[in-house]
Amino acid sequence: MEKEMAEEILRHAPVDGILLTGAANMRYVSGFTGEGYVYLSGKQSLIVTDSRYTVAAALECPGYQIVQWDKKGYYEPLATAVRNDGIRKLGVEDEEMTVAGWEKLCSEMTKAGCGRLQIRPLKDYVTAYRAVKQPDEIRKIREAEAVGDRAFAKLLPRLQAGMTEKQVAAWIEFLMKEEGADGFSFDTIAASGIHSAMPHAVPTDKKLEEGDFLTMDFGCRYQGYCSDMTRTVVIGKASDRQREVYDIVLLAQQTALAGIRPGVTGKEIDALARDVIDKAGYGSCFGHSLGHSVGLEIHEKPCFSPKEKNVIRPGMVITVEPGIYIENSFGVRIEDVVVITEDGCENITHSPKELTEI
Repeated sequence: MEKEMAEEILRHAPVDGILLTGAANMRYVSGFTGEGYVYLSGKQSLIVTDSRYTVAAALECPGYQIVQWDKKGYYEPLATAVRNDGIRKLGVEDEEMTVAGWEKLCSEMTKAGCGRLQIRPLKDYVTAYRAVKQPDEIRKIREAEAVGDRAFAKLLPRLQAGMTEKQVAAWIEFLMKEEGADGFSFDTIAASGIHSAMPHAVPTDKKLEEGDFLTMDFGCRYQGYCSDMTRTVVIGKASDRQREVYDIVLLAQQTALAGIRPGVTGKEIDALARDVIDKAGYGSCFGHSLGHSVGLEIHEKPCFSPKEKNVIRPGMVITVEPGIYIENSFGVRIEDVVVITEDGCENITHSPKELTEI
């Protein structure tokens, strides 16, 4: 798939050569998982790396020439290729490249005799191709999400008052690894009590106490692709207000899930959930977007957000994660991952969502 996608991207590019330096786009067009860069032109396709990755690159990237840089410098193989290919417009990932990196590239190309070369930002040209997932990509995301489901099922019997948030996070990560995860999509969140009111809380030494909400947001990587899931449970018995807020969040998510279909904008989907929370009187307690795409990166585009004007298309994979966060009290978030289908969506997260009391 990778080589065909690279050819498709190059065929329609506004430049005649492409330099990729971001890990996700390099992997997307070539399968390369190491450090270095990928160069594409109509005449050749290169993986430029060092001796740590040359053997792996040869195995991962059929159809690509593997070049090992040496004492001549990091960009010397690129300059040689650009000269030989007669490249006039080289596109670079400006969202990945630092200002220092840009200046270094321009300087090295000039010193190498490529003074007439125009270096142009690609903006989101390459990443836009990743918005709609191919069937094999969806398969990998589906398995990553299944790893999370299995880990969560194993976790629930282990949860108890007296555990620390750090211990909860450690168990989640251990169980995902045990179930087949290659790594983690992001730093695991385990937030209890008043900490659950912070959407991106960092696990602490705080112990779980009776009456605490415990919000757990976690994800893993499987063959390079990310999963994402959030579940909120209560330690002990839930209060009436906890049940009220939890039910509002669940209804907001169910309402959004029922309304997802191709052709509508991310803004419209976000509004479905946000309206439920607004009408319940908690609008000011839901500050983040309803969801984001997932793939080779945990946060991709498009999103379900108040600003998202792009329409949703079949094959996109997006989270649905409404929340209510009441400062100095508690918070609730429920998150699933859906695949957009021809007439709606398929929820690929299967962990139970009824309020669980531990």
